[in-house]
Amino acid sequence: MSSLVLAHTRFLLIEQIRTPVGLLAAAFFPAVAMVAFVVPYTGQDPAAATTATSSLMLFGAMSSALTGLGTAVSQDREQPWNPYLRTLPAGPLPRFAGRILSTLAVMLISVVPVLVMGALFTAATITPGRLLLGLGALVVSVVPFMMMGLFVGFVLVFKAAMAVSQLLFFPMAILGGLLLPPQILPGFVQVISPYVPTRGAAELIWWAVAGVRPGVVPLVMLGVWTVGMGVAAVWAYRRDEGRRFS
Repeated sequence: MSSLVLAHTRFLLIEQIRTPVGLLAAAFFPAVAMVAFVVPYTGQDPAAATTATSSLMLFGAMSSALTGLGTAVSQDREQPWNPYLRTLPAGPLPRFAGRILSTLAVMLISVVPVLVMGALFTAATITPGRLLLGLGALVVSVVPFMMMGLFVGFVLVFKAAMAVSQLLFFPMAILGGLLLPPQILPGFVQVISPYVPTRGAAELIWWAVAGVRPGVVPLVMLGVWTVGMGVAAVWAYRRDEGRRFS
């Protein structure tokens, strides 16, 4: 089974490298935001620069997890190769695991430009231990967005999945305080913010990289979103399986 998972992961990574538009997009927008907002305005404040850099790393990782995974899965469903794979006796696990692992690899690659820019052009500081802890927190925090991407990919056709994933992605990024500090968001947004998954994910990463104490509600809601979207993704897969193969 492990060899099948690695084979699928390798195949999907090669496929991504051959058409790197998604990877470039995931890395480009956070890097532009770093240049436009973080470097000139908070770049000389070590604490603010550190949290802002980690927020934009999450922004790029979310793009890979939600938009990238959602569009890739929906596109897969429209290819004649996909129904054949589902008839094989290995079951869905190798393909699923390969897709998740390849998405994680793309996600970690996409955050490198922001990390480098934070190190070179801002006063952001972090120890090696906190950097590793932050990367671990980043992987954990994108799980609900990966499940959301799977849900979108299994429910919608490719063009609709691309549009819907973008419609979900940007509002959640704004509401979660990834582009602007939560304390300067409008009052009604501050009320909503703790209940969106991006806020819990951001606070988990801020705690990992800078020791900022996270709120209880955002972390609880992150867990709720993770479980809820996991259930939704499984339901969407079974629904797609029943419609296409029963």
